[in-house]
Amino acid sequence: MLKERRLYQILLSVSTLPLFDLRMLLIIPLIAYSGLQQAFVWAEYTKYIAEPALGESGVGGAMAVYWAFDAICSLAMGRLTSGLKSITLIVCAGAFIQLIVLLWLLLKYSVTSGVLGILYPLLMAAALGIGDGIFNTQLNALLGMLFKHDMEGAFAQLKVWQCVSIAVVFFVSPYISLHAMLVVMLVAVCISVGGFLFLILMVEKAFSCAD
Repeated sequence: MLKERRLYQILLSVSTLPLFDLRMLLIIPLIAYSGLQQAFVWAEYTKYIAEPALGESGVGGAMAVYWAFDAICSLAMGRLTSGLKSITLIVCAGAFIQLIVLLWLLLKYSVTSGVLGILYPLLMAAALGIGDGIFNTQLNALLGMLFKHDMEGAFAQLKVWQCVSIAVVFFVSPYISLHAMLVVMLVAVCISVGGFLFLILMVEKAFSCAD
């Protein structure tokens, strides 16, 4: 029993130690947003965008497009990642793509008939899949780069905050409108990218001082 308790204490300290690091605190909003946008696709996009436009039978096709672009983007972005500068550019590109989709849904999109009525939801699925592939690969690369001496704790935080944000979306989804969720997403992506850029500036400044 004492050994099990000691092991539990060690695991707890390892997983919570990165929370005392400013770098992790600046990454957490982006981690949380990555989970938030995944849950948005599963809970909101399928309900309010894909099903009304494509029908219940078309939701599976839309999600197939989402996962296809997610996988392709993950492979491509993984090969393009070479350092902090590449991570910064790729993350900003992914955030910009998702920002465009969110603004489109918030300000202009409406369900239409015909070819465009089918094409628009599939384009959104592809763009959201690209964003998810970018965030997944770049967050893993960034954590591996910044927390070489505590990778277990850093990746534990990745899963914890992603799962928390996913759970929150599924819990509140029945009680808020699509418009409110889109506003939350827009605020979240702005805060997360702001924190990420501040982190990059801080790390680059530390590297330049060390040189």
